Amino acid sequence: MKADQIIKNAKIFTSNKDYPLASALVVKDGKFVYVGDEEGLSDYEGEVTDLGGEFIMPGIFDTHCHVTIGAAFEYVDLGEYVEGETKQEALVFMADYIRENPGLERYRFMMERAVLGEETLTKEELDAICSDTDLVILEGECHSVWVNSRVLAKHGVTDDTPDPAPGLHYYVRDENGHVTGNAYECAAWPFLFDGLQENLTDEMMEAALMRWINFCKEYGESAVFDAGFPEHNELQERFYNHLREMDRQGKLPVYIDGSYFLTDKHKVKEGIEETKRWNRAFTTEHMKVHTLKIFMDGTMKIHTAAMMEPYEGTDEAGTTMFNAEEVADLLKQLNAAGMDFHAHTVGDRASHVILDGVELARKELGEDFRVKVTCCHLESQADEDLLRFAELGVIANYTPAWHTGYSDADVKLSDLLGEKRAVNMYRSKTVWDSGALVTWSSDDVAYYEDFGTWNPYLGMEVGMTRWDNENSKSPDFYKSSLPNPPENEKMTIEEMILGYTIKGAEQLGVEAYKGSIEAGKDADFLVFDNDLLTAEHEGFSYNMPKDVYIGGKKMK
Repeated sequence: MKADQIIKNAKIFTSNKDYPLASALVVKDGKFVYVGDEEGLSDYEGEVTDLGGEFIMPGIFDTHCHVTIGAAFEYVDLGEYVEGETKQEALVFMADYIRENPGLERYRFMMERAVLGEETLTKEELDAICSDTDLVILEGECHSVWVNSRVLAKHGVTDDTPDPAPGLHYYVRDENGHVTGNAYECAAWPFLFDGLQENLTDEMMEAALMRWINFCKEYGESAVFDAGFPEHNELQERFYNHLREMDRQGKLPVYIDGSYFLTDKHKVKEGIEETKRWNRAFTTEHMKVHTLKIFMDGTMKIHTAAMMEPYEGTDEAGTTMFNAEEVADLLKQLNAAGMDFHAHTVGDRASHVILDGVELARKELGEDFRVKVTCCHLESQADEDLLRFAELGVIANYTPAWHTGYSDADVKLSDLLGEKRAVNMYRSKTVWDSGALVTWSSDDVAYYEDFGTWNPYLGMEVGMTRWDNENSKSPDFYKSSLPNPPENEKMTIEEMILGYTIKGAEQLGVEAYKGSIEAGKDADFLVFDNDLLTAEHEGFSYNMPKDVYIGGKKMK
């Protein structure tokens, strides 16, 4: 057979459990037609490339990231970082900045909540420094904001405005029920992207998406799951329209698995119908939408992650968007629609309730239950739930770059959770060993200058070391002084690669033609000078493929 590409003398990690290592491969018409030893190459004709023992692995899957939010953030000013250690110092910093920069269309700042200490920040205090122009302050983790009265009025938010999900997506109110200007989770997101829908041109959108595609080509990502754009489905649909058109024009080599984001549990029927509509509209060669995404809970720093027990020193334990019975009902509707389900689950109670809901739905539907259910992030998990993922067929998606723990100086896990819970976080190895399907992701929402934390090799490094140290290729605020416990939750390099390849393909339902180096599958593969199986774990994040092939075509 005449082949397009013949490679020999390579160390090929195939991600195929039946044939994990090979030394030769053959590509024709964008597919692997042979993977094995060099003796089998005699059946193929063409130029042979001798790699001299270089390492090859399949293309990488990032199975929870935010492509469309990142593209939007290219055109959003996140604001000046507030310098100050107290609320008063923060207010002075912002007032000085506004006075020194008059006439701006809007003023934006980013501030860590820890600056406030035990105090609150109200719209009246913000009005005092800026009343005639929009003022938005983004909390450092991007899960809450403070705004002045002008912004609230612009968005029609009054004391009578209902919370999208009380206790999770909500407007903070004072003791008299008046909105304060502080909003949490998805209630905050409309303030962040105010005016963007009208101002984004087609050229701007495509330029941002092309920047992401070029990153994928550089780092060797061949497929991703786009985890949605809360409170901005209309804007997300515009980005999806561009991705579909780019695919038709041959500009989209990366497979993108999309989702529709539901933030209001009272709109389940609408959310499912929209997911089905997007499935019809956005199914092309390199694109498909078949998943409904929700925030089941929030984040630990602002106490919106749902916990079994209250946060240390408080009576707050967060809340979940749905209870178990509501999860089961949602899953039954998705099952009937032929769609899948993806849930943000940071706290132990969030994933516990999802598992309970899956169990209820499975009992009722039996073998007819077909929904792929994914719980992502899983920072904290109850001991009794660790084995249930495998038992119930629920996919556990972790963000391994986070497994270094909360390294930023403004908060410590032990302060949030107490020492016992703090040292039992991110238990991916236990779940992996149980036989559950475990996958890896980056979950970043902004591209930044260099896509820093999107780097899958950083995820691999921290997954193996549970430590982001001076040898790691990562932002300074990620660094930690010591590895994060527990020691026995460290992953192996083989497990990291499998979770980023064939396991990711299984999560997205494309394992029949992607995710491993096997005859008949798409020829997505990466070539490295360095042998990743024996590379040093510390500093692993500096590894980069020298050659990237997607569908048999050289990208890099």
